[in-house]
Amino acid sequence: MVEETKTVQVGIQKQYAPLLNERKRYKLYYGGRSGGKSYGFADCLLLRGRKEKLTIACVREVQNSIKDSVKKLLEDRIDKWGYTDYVVYENRIDNVETGTRIIFKGLRDDNAQNIKSLEGVDICWIEEGQNITKDSWDILDPTIRKEGSEIWVSMNRQEENDPIWKAIGANPDEQTIVRRVNYTDNVFCPENMKYLAEKCKKENYDDWLHTWFGEPVQQGDKKLISYKEVHKALENNFVPEVEMPLIIGVDVARFGDDKTAIARRRGRQAFKIQTYKSMSIVDTANLCMRIINEERPLRLNIDAGGVGGGVYDVLMDRGYGQIVRGVNFGEVAQEREKYVNRRAEMWDRVHLWLTSELPVSLVDCDGLSEDLTAPNKKYDSIGRLLIEAKADIKKRLGRSTDVADALALTFAELSYPSSMLQYESADYVDDNVYVG
Repeated sequence: MVEETKTVQVGIQKQYAPLLNERKRYKLYYGGRSGGKSYGFADCLLLRGRKEKLTIACVREVQNSIKDSVKKLLEDRIDKWGYTDYVVYENRIDNVETGTRIIFKGLRDDNAQNIKSLEGVDICWIEEGQNITKDSWDILDPTIRKEGSEIWVSMNRQEENDPIWKAIGANPDEQTIVRRVNYTDNVFCPENMKYLAEKCKKENYDDWLHTWFGEPVQQGDKKLISYKEVHKALENNFVPEVEMPLIIGVDVARFGDDKTAIARRRGRQAFKIQTYKSMSIVDTANLCMRIINEERPLRLNIDAGGVGGGVYDVLMDRGYGQIVRGVNFGEVAQEREKYVNRRAEMWDRVHLWLTSELPVSLVDCDGLSEDLTAPNKKYDSIGRLLIEAKADIKKRLGRSTDVADALALTFAELSYPSSMLQYESADYVDDNVYVG
């Protein structure tokens, strides 16, 4: 994308176009090293400041001196593009044609009253958003209150519950843009950085996921499923296993900001995962009927707890009982000596599927990796697996695991027959991961 102002031509990568063209309250970009986020943000801020009079604040958690800010970066980009309308002062940058002013602040160094001086800001760029504390965010967010004001965040995620990520990134609404940008997306990434990234990927995949791909730090043995296991499956690209039975999982939204998720799986391949917001029970039931009629699944498993029970009842009433199964996550496990409940059982089957000797394939879907790696695990007094409740995950991370729960529902049974005619004999093992 090329932005032309007077005689200056500036190249902006397409992933940063929303910074220029879309008016949203929050714009959050995250990823790993050498993704070009800082350059992209700086160039877009300078372009916006040349078009209209703006007050722009560049903030970070700690700014001991102006040298800690992005001021030097903005100066370098001004020099690179040859802008003559920007004048650089000791603690600010002004545009002499539009009247735009760019200021720099550290949040921890200011008290609440001083931060309130930012209430007239048009654009607030939060650099290194992973370092912003909840206290700082709780003061800053309502302070940026001018009509049409925007908050831009660039960050390399550190923890899965980073305050800003939990507040706006985990469950984005219609006024929020969330983009992952990595070195693989950066057309200006130097070759030596690409080399270092790929070298790290070969030598230490876990380090690569955090440093170069932007995943938060994995929390050791507490997790049931690791980022490494998920991303290995995401990198696999299979030809659809059409000879395998199609199993569909449907996790019905329970709350207003949750999503109804539908996942499809044929043996070792999970594909076409979709999410829907604000759907009624009848709308969801009608969608399931259309999927059954068009895609001919062997099974469509629905979370029948809560509002999902209403969808299940509608489908049963309309004659889909041969295909549809209701599953309650809290009910007794099929393998009760190993698992506390069906939820732990189905999620562990996903884990065993991901870590089996046979490669498996996942299709990328917004929130999939975050969902799959969200639950913590523990064991009861007799050694049975129990995973963190969905409500507890939402409280801790700010999002529900709707997408992953839909995938887990495709593992509601240990094995499936190859066709309805073979169901009585049940002589078909779903994906050669489970035998018996």
